[in-house]
Amino acid sequence: MIAYSMELIARGAEANLYRDGGKIVKERVRKEYRIPELDERLRRSRTRRESKLLDKAKRAGVPVPRIHHTDIARRRIIMEFIEGRILKEVINTGDKENVKRISREIGGAIARLHESNLIHNDLTTSNMILRDDKICFIDFGLGMTSRRVEDKAMDMVVLKKALHATHTDRFDFIWNSIIEGYGEGSEKREILSRIRTIEKRVRYV
Repeated sequence: MIAYSMELIARGAEANLYRDGGKIVKERVRKEYRIPELDERLRRSRTRRESKLLDKAKRAGVPVPRIHHTDIARRRIIMEFIEGRILKEVINTGDKENVKRISREIGGAIARLHESNLIHNDLTTSNMILRDDKICFIDFGLGMTSRRVEDKAMDMVVLKKALHATHTDRFDFIWNSIIEGYGEGSEKREILSRIRTIEKRVRYV
């Protein structure tokens, strides 16, 4: 178990976060409602998957926490603590020019993830931290790898919905700036087109 000297900073549905100086320890917790053998297998596989996703994202040029150690047996990832401001707060209070720059940077970073077939699956401005004027993406706990246009489009749909709910007054400006940063290309055009298809499908279900 985690040493009690560590500071518990967040309890999540799947994991607890502890701070130990300049490190974060993410420990996936036992779920009593699951069959013990299944619970153990899921926690191990999800810990391994998230660690690999963080490594691949860093190699793709996307700022993410650096991993110090992955302890599969204890379902822990020990990683760098990112000092900075949650992007949700920055966007809500920032001037228009700065928000535009940040939004374009978000789009560019997501494009690099998708070009490497990495899907975050929980893109929100609460899962992004502004550090030294650069955006760091955190919490790949729901992430996966996929080449499918549908999955990449859904990644963007999740972000779009989150932006609309969190930054309603600035939504159009932020979203359009993100799309600018996301860039162009045949697959990207297909992804953006699929976003509209998914939204229509959801609307009429």
